[in-house]
Amino acid sequence: MRVFVIVATVGRADLLQRTVNQLAKQTRQPDGIVISASTSADVGELEQNSELPLEIIFAEKGLPRQRNAGLRHIAGRADIVVFFDDDFVPAHNYLEALEEVFTLRPNLVGATGKLLADGIKSSGISFDQGAAMVDAHQPADIIQERSLPALYGCNLCVRMSAAENIWFDETLPLYGWQEDVDFSFQLGRNGILIYTNLLTGVHLGMKGGRTSGKRLGYSQIANPVYLLHKKTIPPKLAWRLMSRNFIANLARSFYPEPHVDRFGRLQGNAVAFYDLCAGRLHPQRILQL
Repeated sequence: MRVFVIVATVGRADLLQRTVNQLAKQTRQPDGIVISASTSADVGELEQNSELPLEIIFAEKGLPRQRNAGLRHIAGRADIVVFFDDDFVPAHNYLEALEEVFTLRPNLVGATGKLLADGIKSSGISFDQGAAMVDAHQPADIIQERSLPALYGCNLCVRMSAAENIWFDETLPLYGWQEDVDFSFQLGRNGILIYTNLLTGVHLGMKGGRTSGKRLGYSQIANPVYLLHKKTIPPKLAWRLMSRNFIANLARSFYPEPHVDRFGRLQGNAVAFYDLCAGRLHPQRILQL
């Protein structure tokens, strides 16, 4: 199989350099690595320092746009593509296990792996900590898998033959909150989506380069509502996301975590609810906030 990696990135050139260098440790090397950036500053000196099969492309800023640019760039050249966040550190056998899993299961169209740790739920994990976790990781003795309605985007694996005419929705701007659910839910109509512990890694959850608290808070309401109308998100998941995030932002705005702009998110939630009542709720409205 021809296995490609796509990494969309903005504003984290130093981190990107370390993340890409980590891919050199894969027991099965990728057939290509596509870095989709918005400006040359996003990649720094990456091309000059890498000995990997690296290709750098540029697209308009926004995670869906940058990931779509990567898909267009590898059209006809890849059998499997894995989208890694620029702050995801895969286990050294990730691509080897990926190829094996997809080869043995022709009806498998998408997969996401087990996170040894997820810094998005905390103040973040340093690259050195993440790399140490990966170095110490041993492949699982007991396989754990389950079917999923949609996949987590920090390590999203796709069978390209099942993804024809499926694109990340560019209506979801900037960070594109829940673009992974929208894309993979459509992909799942063509086969099976799974979580598997054969694929593992660490999501560092770095905070730099992400959208503002107010904008994210607006997206926490606007994006699930938009996807509900589009019918590309499980309704239970949409309502759970909106209610859970609103309640957390409301409750923790009085005693917020140091790394989370809870009041900003709550403001964004409030603006979104107002826009919903006014009939003008839309994901693109965050560009005006």
